[in-house]
Amino acid sequence: MSKQVKKFGTSAVYFTAIATLFGAILFLRFGYAVGTVGLWGVFALIILGNMVTIPTSMAISELATNKRVEGGGEYFIISRSFGLNIGGTLGIMLYLSQTISVAFYIIAFTEAFGFFFEFMNNNFGIELPRQVISVPMMLLLSVLVIVKGANMGMKALYLVVGLLILSIILFFLGKPVEGDVATYFESNAKWMNSSQLFVVFSIIFPAFTGMTAGVGLSGDLKKPSKSIPIGTIAATLTSFIAYFFIAYKLSISASSSQLSENQLIMAEIALFGSIIVPLGLAASTFSSALGSIMVGPRTLQAIALDNSIPIKSANKWISKTRDKDNEPVNASIITCLIALVFVSIGGVDIVAQIITMFFLVTYGSLCLISFLNHFGSSPSYRPSFRSKWYISLLGFMAAVWVMFQISMIYTLIAFTTITLIYLYMDNYHKERKGFASLFANALFKVNRDIQIYLQKKRTRDSLKNDWRPSAICISKNTFKRSNALNLIEWISYKYGFGTYLHLIDGYFSRKTSAQAEEELESLVTNLEPSSHVYIDTIISPSTTSAIAQSIQIPGIAGMENNMVIFEFEKNDHSELHDIIDNFRMVNAGGFDVCILASTQKTILYENGVHIWVRSFDTENTNLMILLGFIVLGHPDWKKANIKLFNICNEEDAENVRKQMIELVETGRLPITSNNVDVIIKDQNKSVKEIICSKSHDAGLTMIGFNENSFKNNNTELFNGYDELGNILFVHSNGVKEIE
Repeated sequence: MSKQVKKFGTSAVYFTAIATLFGAILFLRFGYAVGTVGLWGVFALIILGNMVTIPTSMAISELATNKRVEGGGEYFIISRSFGLNIGGTLGIMLYLSQTISVAFYIIAFTEAFGFFFEFMNNNFGIELPRQVISVPMMLLLSVLVIVKGANMGMKALYLVVGLLILSIILFFLGKPVEGDVATYFESNAKWMNSSQLFVVFSIIFPAFTGMTAGVGLSGDLKKPSKSIPIGTIAATLTSFIAYFFIAYKLSISASSSQLSENQLIMAEIALFGSIIVPLGLAASTFSSALGSIMVGPRTLQAIALDNSIPIKSANKWISKTRDKDNEPVNASIITCLIALVFVSIGGVDIVAQIITMFFLVTYGSLCLISFLNHFGSSPSYRPSFRSKWYISLLGFMAAVWVMFQISMIYTLIAFTTITLIYLYMDNYHKERKGFASLFANALFKVNRDIQIYLQKKRTRDSLKNDWRPSAICISKNTFKRSNALNLIEWISYKYGFGTYLHLIDGYFSRKTSAQAEEELESLVTNLEPSSHVYIDTIISPSTTSAIAQSIQIPGIAGMENNMVIFEFEKNDHSELHDIIDNFRMVNAGGFDVCILASTQKTILYENGVHIWVRSFDTENTNLMILLGFIVLGHPDWKKANIKLFNICNEEDAENVRKQMIELVETGRLPITSNNVDVIIKDQNKSVKEIICSKSHDAGLTMIGFNENSFKNNNTELFNGYDELGNILFVHSNGVKEIE
């Protein structure tokens, strides 16, 4: 069976590409191009077109020699690099491009029978529609491919390519058309109509789009890693050189007006042109259609094998092959039917422009994949043929630029269509949420380079002047309560960075390692998709050793961690002594410390953040105000505000209020003077009672503390706040400037 499947060699790739590169556009539009923008203009357009095709052919050759390219060619490479959802989206677009291209070539094929339509009109007064020729030819082509398969198709391909090459040779052997021959080259060898340069480019660019046609045969190739690079690059370079000579031959064989007005001018130039050029046109268009109709079904079959068609029952039927020759007969039937519909409609000029967009998206994607593989530097990327990263990047940029130059409208239509299909595909295949390794490798490298750069540029002064929290929280209670994780998320959403480590008690072993992997997967799966927290697990026999290890490692942003968050259940003080002991260690290391007293009480976000400050405690005051501002950056707090409270003696009240308002105004903080509350000490109430009476409904309450609060392991600091919700006790290690 495998011998039947792998039946083609390098020549199949080469001639399939050549059949499309030397297609209808070459015979019908190259003369028009030379006559409109001049020889130098066409030379520029040939170079511009190959700025896309040469990098793409090199990129696809590189990718094909890194891993075995299975059925689907370009689709296989894209889907295995970008992931199945993006790959399926682009694969559907690629398939439609290949399928509708069949119709485009068959309709162009009818131009070779212009003499027949003219004869019927002149002699019998019958104006026949082009479908008289195109529909029967489409049916004949369908029977050929469905019944005989790719083997017969390839034999026919060799025949028509031979006729195509003969017609081009006879074109070069031909003589100039009648007229003032001496002036032909002079009239054409210049720039003309520069304003129409990209209009002409949009007309002739389909001539460049066939260089990857042979890649779609990847599943039927004996040795894809050899045949694809040699066949694709050879075909691209052949067309690149031949286009220059064909354009030059046209420029010395007819005047500008003759070239631009007669779409079959090559017939008047070529030796035996009245016969051979229509035959060459018929051969080129039929061979292009044949090449596309062999490749399209294989792309569709590969998409179905990946279950990427958003109709589950259809995938199994489309992916079936015929037993005797392993041909994708069901996919071929669908392809022929779609092509027949467009042939019957007749005019596909508008569709052809959109299809060109999709081809350019494919080419740009292939170049981008090559560039990202170079950039990501994965050890598994070891192609035997190597392009250069800057060539691939040039190809990607050129493809996108050319799309917008050809048509802004059709480019936007193409991107919109691709986006809609991807959104549907992503929703239909929700299980395919995996992050493609190609992107991951590139991002890992970017992240590494940025971190190293920041480390080299970072100074103590720069950190002090642009302080932001890089917080780390270690908790064994992740599955019991989520308040600490929520706090890290609030801090990390916009202004800060956060790392949350789920602690697993014990020594590192196979058992605890498996447990850590399982629990991490559960945490990441249940984490909100929009979360900005980096979450991981850590195995350690004690909280102290886990903290000691973790605080020495840079945070997720690459900067050193500067804040440690502890957490305990407000109604259960059993963990407090452990927190107090670890506080001393962390404080000695120069970290800011926050201790979150968690409660099951519903968070009333709309009641805001209450911050209790003391005039003489500038260090904690500034840190709490900055944290309040940072927390309010999260959408959960969008309707909330910050309220500042200060308890002082009556004689100091006016001065304290003035200082607090000045701090708010000079610091450009979103706190109104109405939310600055200076409270006169009441000898009949304790400070804790005042705090409880004012902040019992607060979304979050912040209270400062210092290292002296824990003398003799005293936990009195945390007592007496039963009426409050979540409380964040804050200790700043150094003053944070509010500029």
